[in-house]
Amino acid sequence: MEQPLLYYSTNLLAPHVPFHEALLRGQAPDRGLYLPVSVPQIPLDEIYSYSAIPYPDIAFDVMRRFLPDEISGTELEVLIRDAYDFPVPLEKVAGRKFIMRLDQGPTASFKDFAARMMGRLMQHYLDRSGKKLLILTATSGDTGSAVANAFYGMDNIQVVVLFPESEVTDRQRKQMTTLGKNVHVLALDAKFDDCQALVKQAFSDPDLDHLSLSSANSINIGRLIPQTVYYFYAFSRLRMENHPEQIIFSVPSGNFGDMMGGILAKKMGLPVKKFVIATNANDEFPNYLASGNYEKIEPSRNCISSAMNVGHPSNLARLVALYGGMMDEKGIIHRAADMAMMRKDIFSVSVSDQQTRETIREVYQDYKVVMEPHGAVGWAGMMEYLKGNPADRGNRQLCVSLETAHPAKFPEEILRLIGLDPPLPVSLEGLEGKPEFVKTLPVDYKDFKNYLINTF
Repeated sequence: MEQPLLYYSTNLLAPHVPFHEALLRGQAPDRGLYLPVSVPQIPLDEIYSYSAIPYPDIAFDVMRRFLPDEISGTELEVLIRDAYDFPVPLEKVAGRKFIMRLDQGPTASFKDFAARMMGRLMQHYLDRSGKKLLILTATSGDTGSAVANAFYGMDNIQVVVLFPESEVTDRQRKQMTTLGKNVHVLALDAKFDDCQALVKQAFSDPDLDHLSLSSANSINIGRLIPQTVYYFYAFSRLRMENHPEQIIFSVPSGNFGDMMGGILAKKMGLPVKKFVIATNANDEFPNYLASGNYEKIEPSRNCISSAMNVGHPSNLARLVALYGGMMDEKGIIHRAADMAMMRKDIFSVSVSDQQTRETIREVYQDYKVVMEPHGAVGWAGMMEYLKGNPADRGNRQLCVSLETAHPAKFPEEILRLIGLDPPLPVSLEGLEGKPEFVKTLPVDYKDFKNYLINTF
């Protein structure tokens, strides 16, 4: 029987725990984030074999390594096949430069990949124990709708979603607020970082221990592990047969959960030549990578790529840990990371709203490919990297940029820029006429705490 893989906290003050405990806790009791004590390895010949199998089978082979002896193979396979019943298109733009459309799930966002799997795993472990959970999650755009959809109707899980009222589109909001039942949505006149701070404070409040709180944000390791899979999938579908090569990924990044999925995939053995980490005007990470000094952006800057309006990405603590350093939840670095190695693996750039809009226009004019603001940030970042690295510009180098949300979530912006109203995917149809269930709350922890105690 395989030995269980244990998970440690990035703050290094909490006991190591098995996967199911890290999943159900969300955040470690010392306010750190969980990471596996050792990253599972996949031999290159096995990675090559993924070219012959469908997405759910790749997901099974990758994910089972993170929870050995925690769930039977048969049970895990059932959960995975239930979660991943939608396509993952890889759209050629030019030469061997592709976009991976992660927008075909039930809420038309890449967050579906993580939220659906995490919801099913949580339900599995709760059913075994007979326990109940209260999920708290902050969203800057797509997390809330993906989490709400993934947990909707589960009788042993209640969900509370906090979002900045003025920084999400109508369609993003209505994907959360029109559900009801066990999904409770709070609108705040605030920034995403304010919403996230309230959630984190609740997790560390002993007065709320009786509520069995957990998180569905990317602070939860259960969100990251499913996100490693599509990096393996893209490589498996696009690599040249009988030709050893490395792939370049460009990842539009806000709270850096998507990026961490990719970094974990690389640490597992995926042959990644470079990660391009593209941010919007919230440029705390490009500045950190350049200087080695980290400074949060407070308040975060409001950009058209709204889901990336994050001034202090939680997952930086994990990135720093994987490169030998230690950063606490406040962004204070207690031990420096290996910056030389980080710079070898990662290129990072900040993309302005003007550049984002120009990219949407140019890609449509030149290739008839429709991008939304987040995907455009990723593509612009990749172009910036290639500009400075001419050896990677040619058609032999495989490059994939992630498109993280469906263009139809941003109809006004897309229509204004390219004169096209993106057709609605099935998941977004009929939202306009549905009643909304939403409560407004001030940015005050006392009010939030009282809401939780009085409601649950």
